This record gives sequence, C-alpha cells and structure tokens, in this order.
Amino acid sequence: MGVALGMGLASFYLMPLCRMNPMESPALSLDILVIAPHPDDAELGMAGAILKFKEEGRKVGVLDLTSGEPTPHGTLQRRAQETAAATEILGLDWRENLGLPNRSLEPTLEARHKLAAVFRRVQPKWLFAPYWIDAHPDHVAATKLVEDARFWSKLTKSDIPGEPWHPRRIFNYYCVHLRQAHQPAFILDISPYWDRKLAAISCYHSQFVEGKPTSPPTFLGQLQDEAAYWGKCIGTAYGEPFASREPIGMTSLGGLV
Repeated sequence: MGVALGMGLASFYLMPLCRMNPMESPALSLDILVIAPHPDDAELGMAGAILKFKEEGRKVGVLDLTSGEPTPHGTLQRRAQETAAATEILGLDWRENLGLPNRSLEPTLEARHKLAAVFRRVQPKWLFAPYWIDAHPDHVAATKLVEDARFWSKLTKSDIPGEPWHPRRIFNYYCVHLRQAHQPAFILDISPYWDRKLAAISCYHSQFVEGKPTSPPTFLGQLQDEAAYWGKCIGTAYGEPFASREPIGMTSLGGLV
C-alpha cells in the first residue's frame, strides 16, 4: 500500500491537518479524491468504486474533514486505528484529515481556504463528495464546502498555498441519513469488490458493530441489501449509486452494462 502519511495514519489522525504546512509535500496528481465528512463515510458510500478505480490503475485519495468523534463507542485513538485498517484494505495512495470540527462542520471561509489548499497540493482530476440532500448537517456542509473550495482552488492572485488547480468534475456518492428513494445519475457495478467493501466497513467496529442489534435486520445486513438492490437495477449482483449536478458526457457506449 502506498499511503502518503509520513508519521503513520494512526498518529496523523490525532493531529489536525491545519498544523502542517501544505507546501511541505509535493503535488501528488491524484486521479480521484473522495472527500468524506467523517472517517467511514467514504467506505460506506463508495468503497467498491474506490477498489475498482485502484484496480484500473488510478491514483485515489481520501480526505476526511473531521475526526468523527465523539461517538457512543468511539474515541479519537480508536477511530484512527479503524481508519488505518480500512485504508489498508482499500489500498489508498493518500489519506489525510483536515481537522475540522465534528458535529459543527460549516462551509466557512477559513475551511474553504484550507480545503482549496489541499486541492492544489494533491491536484485531483475528479472529486467525489456526499449527496447534497441529507439529514446530517455535517454532510450537507461538506458538499457545500467542496463546491466552494473547488472554485477557490483555481483563483489566481490569492494567498492560497500552491498553484491554481481546478478539478474537472464533482460526482456525489450516497451516504445519507434520510429514508428516501434516490434516482442516481449512474450506478457502478461493484460485484467483484463487495466482500472487500464489507471488510473495510467492518473495520469501524465502534461505529457499526459494537452496541448494534445482532438480530436481523443488522446494519451491515441492510447495507448488503441496499447494494443488492442497486445491483438488481443494472442486472448485476451489487452496485453503488452516484449523482451529479451537471450532465455526464460520454465518448462511447463501451462502459455501459
């Protein structure tokens, strides 16, 4: 695994990114950057896609905006260890935490400046952010923050560290707290990657196993049912849905199932 973390992910997750100088690390030129409000959201929403992208040879990173703590059964150290374990399964090229406040995440100018600096440093072609409608305020704020920082990242004559950079597109993954019927822009077949996606999610024992009901329907069982539903929609075993505010362009029909 080639995670660019320096001191190690578990130690890093106890330190907010804002303590580091964004100019200390060279540009990584990621193909894909997934922005998650909390550690575990990227795994829940699109771990299958991440594994597929990695198998295709793409450079993939995850930026967690907050620590995700406090939670009923979690601690900062435990969540960091769980994140490190999930990251190893996903084989990410890069993962960091922006150190913004959990439960009170807001798309402030200061947060926008920090995130734009990260975009300039890792230079992603495509961004993946949470779906923009959600009951969790952190998720809604995260998507607004990503959209705003994407715009700021391209500005010239600014005090944002790094050279101007503008990610080409933003796609949205579903990791929502609303019981609603989605109409996604596209569904990705993740059938070969389901077992590893489940393994990555299961690393977050404090979030999805400990203290959860053990009789059906369990949380992990419901996730599998949802993935099977999306797979059924496209004639496969398992799928992950994605949204987009903008039209999706195509050069051929070769990727359709």
